Amino acid sequence: MFNSKSKIMLLMLLLFSIALAACSGTSTNNNNNNAGSKEQNSETAAPANKTITVSWPRDVGPMNPHVYNPSQLIAQSMIYEPLVNYTEGGEVVPFLAESWTISEDGKTYSFKIRQNVKFSDGTLFNANVAKKNFDAVMKHVENHSWLGFISLLDKTEAVDEYTFNIVLKQAYYPTLQELSVIRPVRFLGEAGFPDDGDTSKGVKKPVGTGPWMLTDYKTDEYAEFTRNPNYWGEQPKIDKVVFKIIPDGDTRVLAFEKGELDMIYGEGAISVDAFMQLQANDEYATQISSPVATRQLVMNTTNPALSDKKVRLALQYGFNKEAMVQGVTSRLEEKADSLLSSNFPFAQTNPSPIGYDVEKAKAYLDEAGWKLPEGKSVREKDGQPLEVELIYEKSDQIIKPMAETLQAEWAAIGVKLNITGLELTEQVKRFRAGQFDLYFFSNYGAPYDPSSFFHIVAEKSFGIAEALANLPMKNELDQQVQEALATTDENKRKELFNAIQTTLHEEGALVPISYIKKTVVYNKKISNFVFPGSRDDNPFSSIELNQ
Repeated sequence: MFNSKSKIMLLMLLLFSIALAACSGTSTNNNNNNAGSKEQNSETAAPANKTITVSWPRDVGPMNPHVYNPSQLIAQSMIYEPLVNYTEGGEVVPFLAESWTISEDGKTYSFKIRQNVKFSDGTLFNANVAKKNFDAVMKHVENHSWLGFISLLDKTEAVDEYTFNIVLKQAYYPTLQELSVIRPVRFLGEAGFPDDGDTSKGVKKPVGTGPWMLTDYKTDEYAEFTRNPNYWGEQPKIDKVVFKIIPDGDTRVLAFEKGELDMIYGEGAISVDAFMQLQANDEYATQISSPVATRQLVMNTTNPALSDKKVRLALQYGFNKEAMVQGVTSRLEEKADSLLSSNFPFAQTNPSPIGYDVEKAKAYLDEAGWKLPEGKSVREKDGQPLEVELIYEKSDQIIKPMAETLQAEWAAIGVKLNITGLELTEQVKRFRAGQFDLYFFSNYGAPYDPSSFFHIVAEKSFGIAEALANLPMKNELDQQVQEALATTDENKRKELFNAIQTTLHEEGALVPISYIKKTVVYNKKISNFVFPGSRDDNPFSSIELNQ
């Protein structure tokens, strides 16, 4: 029926059909396999890494929870957590302790530790670990006496695995408030302790219960924090926070505009002019916090010239505070006439402000014996010029122009002001040693104030008490502070705090300048930014990324 040629063609056609079917079947199977693989990958692949990069003016430090500079508070708060926490409005709420009781005499605080809280290395937090941390802090009480309850601490007790007691020598009403601070009473895991338990010399590694872990770090360049997989609370909504260390404010702005940073956050992190320019750009979002503290000028009364109240008052009358604050901060900060802003407990209301009056300033200096010799620009007394030095942190973008403003205005009344910008560590060292004439300071803010601020007015070793040493009523002032912090009578406490603030205001050794506010600038991929209730806490756990 078929010739040889037809048979060959038919055979070839049959083989081609089989091959085509086979190829089609293979292709279908491959497509199904690929689809299954993609579906499986979509179920098992890790989500895209959500990272934000922020700037910070200095290295974050060794992350030791029990010591101070150079470790940075914002970073310490990411790793280490307190027994109780401070929230907006001043309420103290449970945290690593889920509840507590206070004895009738106000001396014993008994905390029930939250169970199943783990450190980042997977070990459990309990009363024994809490006690070990307090023992490490109490080895060096002298370093921490700025916290009132530390110097009153009699003992701590691990009653059982999840009951931890703090026993004071006498009642001290701000104890809970002070337990919420970022250092030195937060908790390091066992693996972080040195062999001798003395953390003042350093820690082996930063092991905390907080939502973040330090996972990469290069001194003076960067620090990377990633989420703690063992975190007991709600996990942050981003995976990683990278700090880029950029000491210069202008450089931070350039890095942000180039997209190398997602956020610039803090106090004085960039100049006010730069903030205003970025605020005007629709590509970015900005926020300004409520007052977090009061910027103050400390006059060291151990300086012979500044020991005279008339000289201190002359310096206050001799500069236009409102014009300076408006000029330097473009109204981002408000002129301060009292030592505590109205959003703090026990803030004194409406003290009589010291205004701007050049003629009154000159008259006070004349009365104090500081005369302006003919042909000279600096006043003299007994052949000595009226010359003082103001030290400040050189990386702060707001303090420097304020210092320059004071320098110019005081020159007009015959006072020579030398201004010296220092690294933070050196500035603090000189302040505590009393090696300064004038110093820009701020009260501590939430959760510390007002108790911690008034405490250091009386407690030596932190600079303020020493600077006030030559006030004629200093002993009486110290007694009022001690009574105010110990009394359980709220009305008595208010009366005493008002008396303390009145004395400080009238003596003029602590000069309120402005109410400090935090600023933040961020790109619009970031949402749900919220300023923390505590001044030095970090804001990263609430942040979300719009990706």
